[in-house]
Amino acid sequence: MKRKILNWLVPVTVLLVSCSKNNDVQIPSPIQPAKGLYILSEGAFGGNNAKLAYRDNESGTVFPDFFVQQNPTMTAGLGDVGNDMLIYGSKLYIVMNNSGNVTVLNAMNGSFISRISFMNGTTNRNPRYAAKANGKIFVTAYDNTVSVIDTTTLTITQSITVGSNPEQILATDDYLYVANSGGLNYPNVDSTVSIIKLSDLSELRRVTVGLNPQCLAISNQHEILVTGYGDIYGTTPIPAFTAVIDANTNQVVAQLGAGFEYSQIRGFGNTAFFFNNFGNSPIKVYDMLNHSVIRDNFITDGTVITNVYSVDIDEENGNVFICDSKDFVSPGEVFCFNPAGVKQYVISIGSGVNPKRVVFKR
Repeated sequence: MKRKILNWLVPVTVLLVSCSKNNDVQIPSPIQPAKGLYILSEGAFGGNNAKLAYRDNESGTVFPDFFVQQNPTMTAGLGDVGNDMLIYGSKLYIVMNNSGNVTVLNAMNGSFISRISFMNGTTNRNPRYAAKANGKIFVTAYDNTVSVIDTTTLTITQSITVGSNPEQILATDDYLYVANSGGLNYPNVDSTVSIIKLSDLSELRRVTVGLNPQCLAISNQHEILVTGYGDIYGTTPIPAFTAVIDANTNQVVAQLGAGFEYSQIRGFGNTAFFFNNFGNSPIKVYDMLNHSVIRDNFITDGTVITNVYSVDIDEENGNVFICDSKDFVSPGEVFCFNPAGVKQYVISIGSGVNPKRVVFKR
């Protein structure tokens, strides 16, 4: 059970891009990249082999171990289990779960700036996911907290107590929403979402959504969809679920029910992409405004993804990037599709295992 709850994975590989695979390309000296995208690969738990790759949009060139390339003196690499990543202002923040830190890079060129420790003495607080708002980065950690990082001093200024083993976190204009999984306490998992007021960084309340919540997405109308694992291993199995929170009242207003047994979700505008990050189940596309299914399978050209591990959307053009973790030990790939679900190209990421997150450098 813990394997599915924790989703520990593997490193990220290298890349050349086209509609088919190409040979890996490695540039040994630092570069000054233009517009492109960063790809974070988790690596194997305990393997210290997380990787950061970079793809230049204009040339299609992929730099598979970009962190080491841009920081040649840091030969030990990025670290152990890269779990999440985001760009805020001029900085790239990478949440390193088993290394117990948030690694901060210059978003323009990937050069190292700092590592923010999530160690409490010798105890790893296990940082998980990040969100950005009001000049701060908010990071969930398995010690039942959300830490507040000042983006100027790059220090943790406060930790807010939430539910057990929080996973994804989402920021709106007024609130933070935190999915409290309780996954490390199985079978006594959590079932709540913590709501934190951004005005004073205090927990307003916790709302019950379903067993082992994991991910969140928000519509333009401020409806928040929450997905979770449920408990399929219990005496009476409980399936995965999708709950709906009205962000105006901060109350659960619906459960989507049959056909929405998904643990993962990614939102873009009023569109939600539902998927499970194990097995080869299709990605369901859902209209959050009209509360209707757009397509049961996002991919329309027959392309097969072995294991959908993550979905990210380029807000400039709506292109959808699907990270394929394969068998969790082999090098993964990243597929780019247009909004109609037609493959545009495939990014081969070299030795990187379990590609987990794609972010876009403008």
